[in-house]
Amino acid sequence: MKEPIYIVDGVRTPFAKAGTVLADSEAVDLGKTALRLLVARTGIDASQIEEVIIGCVSQPADSANVGRVIALRAGIPDSVPAITVHRNCASGFEAVTQAAEKMLAGRGDIFVVGGVESMSQIPLLYSHEAAKKFGAFARAKNLSQKLGVLSSFRPTDFQPRIGLQLGLSDPVCGCNMGQTAETVGREFNITREEQDAFAMRSHHKAVAAREKLKQEITPVYLSRAKGGQTFMDQDNGPRENQTMEALAKLKPVFEPETGTVTAGNSSQITDGAAALLLMTERALKESGLSPLGRLEGYAYAGLDPSRMGLGPVYAIHRAEQRTGLSLKDAEIIEINEAFAAQVIACQKAAKSEVYCREHLRRETPLGEIPDEILNVNGGGIALGHPVGVTGSRLVLTALKELHRRNASRALVSLCVGGGQGGALWLNRN
Repeated sequence: MKEPIYIVDGVRTPFAKAGTVLADSEAVDLGKTALRLLVARTGIDASQIEEVIIGCVSQPADSANVGRVIALRAGIPDSVPAITVHRNCASGFEAVTQAAEKMLAGRGDIFVVGGVESMSQIPLLYSHEAAKKFGAFARAKNLSQKLGVLSSFRPTDFQPRIGLQLGLSDPVCGCNMGQTAETVGREFNITREEQDAFAMRSHHKAVAAREKLKQEITPVYLSRAKGGQTFMDQDNGPRENQTMEALAKLKPVFEPETGTVTAGNSSQITDGAAALLLMTERALKESGLSPLGRLEGYAYAGLDPSRMGLGPVYAIHRAEQRTGLSLKDAEIIEINEAFAAQVIACQKAAKSEVYCREHLRRETPLGEIPDEILNVNGGGIALGHPVGVTGSRLVLTALKELHRRNASRALVSLCVGGGQGGALWLNRN
């Protein structure tokens, strides 16, 4: 980086499995909760914020440019502009890196960024043909015309298309995200047992880290009590007694006859939000705040959409070219657990000389992604993956862990639906 970009502080809501505790909380309310606490806790003058940038994949239809709506509802002055960014699973990264680019270009010293997603409230949709009939019915001027339009409807017109399912499918390669995980699992000979063992460890680590994770979580008060619960203050995805036996009972979801990818070794569909405060060195000195760390560099990379899960390998490689930092420089590594098969495949690809030579055009492997420093507090399989939020959550979790360990450097990365990867290097010092 030409000059330091500091991540000063951050906060997130608890993550809730879709359809559970936060299902009735709108995306705007989740984002407002995180952003409002971030501003209050840091004590910054909100009028000095240059811009609010929020990642979101499934923007609510009634809150276009949801980032702007969140900012205003959180009490940010209307003179502060706000935008919403979308890079699928890397939307939370995109919010961070777009702000960094603007800061490096001299376009401001203080930015609030983050992500929001209510996957519970992704709507059901009607087909285009059905929508045309509904439109014709609305335009009909008399009873005869209305009856004529009604007679054209067929039962299939009332069968909704599932927005969530559409969003998790790739229109270019024709695969849903689970099928891409099955592909890389086969190509790297990853067994069902390996995937289930990885998933079990994710749950065990997340359960063990609950008290640590509370350091980054703000409680969410519920508009409607759920089973007598009026607020939520921890993630509800981690399973305390997750076992290999329980995971083995689950059937493959995406390839029922021959597959190995199940609901148990895949990331959870999740609701949540996160917010981060970014500052230049000048603004940081003026504020008197102590930062969590700084952004050292980053990269995005593209690859075959049908193998999107390998995106971290490509992005880490490109980030190394740009920063000179390699896997051996990382003391903490976070790779989003979209699927167990996908993360294990990244570990195998990174240390394969043949794969790195053929696909990355490099003569040496990327190196080891050691289990002992990978996702030490659990990952998306246990904590959940609210797609627009995860990138920001990874940044926050990694920086908090660096402080707890008195360590210096972290690498955070994720795969991106559509065939991309993102990687960010963070430094506590």
